[in-house]
Amino acid sequence: MTVTERVGSLPSAADTLPSADFFDFEALLSDREQRKLVEVREFLAAEVTPHAADWWNREHFPADLLPKLGALGLSTPVQQGYSHLFAGLVIAEMTRADTSIATFFMVHHDLFVESLHRFGTEEQKDRLLDDAMNLRITGAFALTEPDHGSDVAGGMTTTATRDGDSWILNGAKRWIGNGTFCDYMLVWARDTDTGEVRGFIVDARLDGFNARKIENKTALRTVQNADVVFDDVRIAETDRFVGINSFKDTNHLLRGSRIMVGWQTVGQQLAAFDTARSYALERLQFGRPIASFQLIQSQLVQILGNTVASMGMMARVAQLQEAGDDDGAGAGMPQAALAKSYTSARMRESVAHGRSILGGNGIVTDYRMAKIFADAEAIYTYEGSFEINTLIVGRDITGISAIV
Repeated sequence: MTVTERVGSLPSAADTLPSADFFDFEALLSDREQRKLVEVREFLAAEVTPHAADWWNREHFPADLLPKLGALGLSTPVQQGYSHLFAGLVIAEMTRADTSIATFFMVHHDLFVESLHRFGTEEQKDRLLDDAMNLRITGAFALTEPDHGSDVAGGMTTTATRDGDSWILNGAKRWIGNGTFCDYMLVWARDTDTGEVRGFIVDARLDGFNARKIENKTALRTVQNADVVFDDVRIAETDRFVGINSFKDTNHLLRGSRIMVGWQTVGQQLAAFDTARSYALERLQFGRPIASFQLIQSQLVQILGNTVASMGMMARVAQLQEAGDDDGAGAGMPQAALAKSYTSARMRESVAHGRSILGGNGIVTDYRMAKIFADAEAIYTYEGSFEINTLIVGRDITGISAIV
């Protein structure tokens, strides 16, 4: 059986070898959480990993997977009594199987569903929450604009104008994950009366709502990112998030999402280690497995060290979240920013080593590593680029902002 035919699984020779969780962070989970994580891992191995490269190659989102994902009962796990560490390891495992599916899951659950929990009225929760948690409906999160990414807080141009019991939305958003097929979208817009940023639940079927798929991506090709235009879209006052009154109210969501992207960097490195070691044990050159060569072992150990360091940082962030208040604010934005920037840099190194180990086979998706390598570039950029997150931490440790 070839490497191609068993993408995502280790050969029998590696079954008794240590896992990439070299310091056994999973042992910090409760028994219930460990059992659930095993269930998630088995689900992903059966339903996602064998198909992920094909979905990626075809830019196809597997809508038929949604009922099965919903049946796992993992929507906003902290809201259901699981620990922050468990929630992070779930995202790491999903990313280990397929970065695109993990990204879909995060956009829908950690941004849209979490917004309903955090900011929704009782009527909004009664109307949408159960269906959203069980993936009978899907959500998106629309903040970034064509001309405003890192500076969207001050530069947001999408507007909301009050008109009696309604609001009129005009403007455009870009890079909106799930944007081509979502049922609802959390849209951030500037109130033309007060100048403050507000949040709205926008039904994607409304007149004036237009979403167009972003084509020709070299990463996260399974994720359906969209350019979205709002042309006099009328939103009922009952679909405004009354708990959102300024851009500062986004901090809870963005901090949590940034932390989860940190966990994605862990998952990406777990995938790189799995794939590179599997290949190195099987690939023969000069009459022996390349895993027997010193330079290959050096690269595998570097991937492992980066992975363990990243897991250690993210596990500590999860502890800070647990020690914080009810919304996990013990890990503030500077801590989230450092975690995301540091682990994404380590991830970039790890996937580069992994691609090197596979040689020429590392640039074709048949061997999985090419996809891992490409998807890492998206993780490195979104939820705050490496540079912006670095400057957030720099501002915190010096008291001086380098961001104009």
